[in-house]
Amino acid sequence: MIVTTKIVPRYAETDQMGIIHHSVYAIWYEQARTEFFNEIGFRYDEVEKNGVMTPLIELNCEYKRPAYYNQEVEVRTKIIKLTPVKFILEYDTYNQENQLINIGKTTLAWADAKTFKIINLQKKYPEVYQLIEKAVEE
Repeated sequence: MIVTTKIVPRYAETDQMGIIHHSVYAIWYEQARTEFFNEIGFRYDEVEKNGVMTPLIELNCEYKRPAYYNQEVEVRTKIIKLTPVKFILEYDTYNQENQLINIGKTTLAWADAKTFKIINLQKKYPEVYQLIEKAVEE
């Protein structure tokens, strides 16, 4: 499953050269990740209330072309790997001309909100794991 998030870059997100600053992409990934999970019926805030956190383990970002202020971009998000203890999402960002401008990946773990120890989501919350499993791109 691929979920598309549209973002209109703000002036505050630009650098002195007039392009979107590299640090902004991580924020866009987070926004896209939230929308992805909302779309499949998995709300972060609800899962956190049930004692599960998703700490970031790794972030990769590859820049292909610049993004510019006020020129809408589209972030296409999909899960590329899911295990009982972690998951990897990919974010492909396109400009208005449908040109790939950025590829990102994040790896997040399933962790207990109180102890911050890694948990096996499939064992602890099998219904949540199955919901996410259905959204995985093969």
